[in-house]
Amino acid sequence: MSSVRFLTQVSRTARNARTFSSSAASRRDLVQELYLKELKSYKPPVAAKDAHVGSVKPFSPPPVPQPPSLPADLAADLAAYDAAEPTKADVEAIKSTGLSEEEVGRGADAFLSFLEEDVKHEAHH
Repeated sequence: MSSVRFLTQVSRTARNARTFSSSAASRRDLVQELYLKELKSYKPPVAAKDAHVGSVKPFSPPPVPQPPSLPADLAADLAAYDAAEPTKADVEAIKSTGLSEEEVGRGADAFLSFLEEDVKHEAHH
């Protein structure tokens, strides 16, 4: 009986082995083949030479900018600017900062030393 069992097992194994195939013909992918065939046969439509007309504006370069011209009497204009008194808006801007007139005119070094000073915290109860 063991020989019958052995033969049965061998025949099953042989039957399973026959159904499994590793040949190239069975491994090919039909979807991939169809896709590649369609890609190779695709011909893009030919675009007309004037297809862009109407959707693109014609290019026109901007006008060349003119260099700025200096006033004829630059020295007189600078002297008039130096002699001019500050306007009321400038005085109001200084007053709105909360600094005294002495503190405003001290310059950058005074401002930096002001920033480096310790901040005084008032105790709130």
